Amino acid sequence: MAKRKVISSKHSPKKVHIISLGCVKNTVDSEIIAGGLEAAGIELVDDAEKASTIIINTCGFIGDAKEESVEVILDAAQLKTEGKLEELLVAGCLSARYQKELTVEMPEVDKFFVTEDFRNIFDHIAAKPHLADDPDHRRKLLTPRHYAYLKISEGCDNVCSFCAIPLMRGGQRSRSLDSLVTEAKSLVARGVKELIVIAQDSTTYGWDLTPKRYLHELLAELDQIDGLDWIRLHYAHPSHFSRKLIPVLKNAQKILPYLDIPVQHASSNMLTAMKRGLDANGLRRLLLDLRNEIPDLKLRTSVIVGFPGETQADFDTLLDFLEEIQFDRLGVFRYSEEEDTSAADLEDDVSPDVKVARMDAVMDLQHSIAFNKNQELIGSELEVIIDAPDPENEGQMLGRTVWDAPDIDQIVFVDGEYELGSIIKLKITDAGPYELYGS
Repeated sequence: MAKRKVISSKHSPKKVHIISLGCVKNTVDSEIIAGGLEAAGIELVDDAEKASTIIINTCGFIGDAKEESVEVILDAAQLKTEGKLEELLVAGCLSARYQKELTVEMPEVDKFFVTEDFRNIFDHIAAKPHLADDPDHRRKLLTPRHYAYLKISEGCDNVCSFCAIPLMRGGQRSRSLDSLVTEAKSLVARGVKELIVIAQDSTTYGWDLTPKRYLHELLAELDQIDGLDWIRLHYAHPSHFSRKLIPVLKNAQKILPYLDIPVQHASSNMLTAMKRGLDANGLRRLLLDLRNEIPDLKLRTSVIVGFPGETQADFDTLLDFLEEIQFDRLGVFRYSEEEDTSAADLEDDVSPDVKVARMDAVMDLQHSIAFNKNQELIGSELEVIIDAPDPENEGQMLGRTVWDAPDIDQIVFVDGEYELGSIIKLKITDAGPYELYGS
């Protein structure tokens, strides 16, 4: 389930509590809202029961995320019913997609906002214009201060048959290269050491700009920023992966040998039905080329099981592909029908039990792959960034290798005490399937 992120500060009598649900793109939006409100003197509190206004930035990506968003809204609505809350505001993807229905079903909510509706949110709460065109200087980071997300574009122009993101966030809108470099430098000046580049599809960055710009150009510029240690790339659509990216990834000083490249399936029948662009052979060539060109590269992916029409043969093809490629990091989702997507016109003919069994089979295979890969790391020395003290073990810290992104990848348990954000050399002494140990 999505993590809730809240933030606090001290300024004026009006008290606002922000709950951010869903993906890291939502996190960035919440950071802009929080920073803008704080700059206007609005007090942000981390206790919902001490707030006069609650803003819930919702997720509407899949069924579980929508259910969680509704549950959180209802919990806040109960505070309003009990007289403990003056105002309840809802923003984000769920609000954008179902605003009309939610307005009828949730009269306790005072106002709904669509995604990136910073100006109207700010006007409503602070009663003054929001500097919405200056998001960098209005961001209040919800992450630890040593890493931050750089959202390079909003929306998506892809037509993946299972995905409702374009319905909620609209078509792709890339930010200018100059504005991104400026924001990145500002974040580094504030202590950020690791920059995580995100978008719905990072590989199509700049295609909508005039003149066109490209992801490899942006990454090359970011790689030149003084004081920045690590750059991590997420959400690289395989069908749009330019070969011009490979030398940049290979030769850059700060871009990590880590790539999040969601394949979603490996059966050409399923890839066609999902409208993913590349067939299985194209995926295989791309992934093998990447591994050949960048030997220490680690690959993260995600797959969907139980898509309409997925036969046992299709699923076996997926398992064989995962066994062959040996992804280093993997997430698996059960297909859930999303209204108004083209896949919603297909019969959801894979039973829930079969979806669960197939998900379990993928995770069992990945468990074995991950364990074997981690065992090979015992005795090696790796660079690790220190994220936090271990809450369960005094004198131990939690960190990540260059191959691990926050929240979604494995943790390194580090003996000793270190400054947060420090990057250390660590000898790996033990390993499980999803964790490393070192001193």
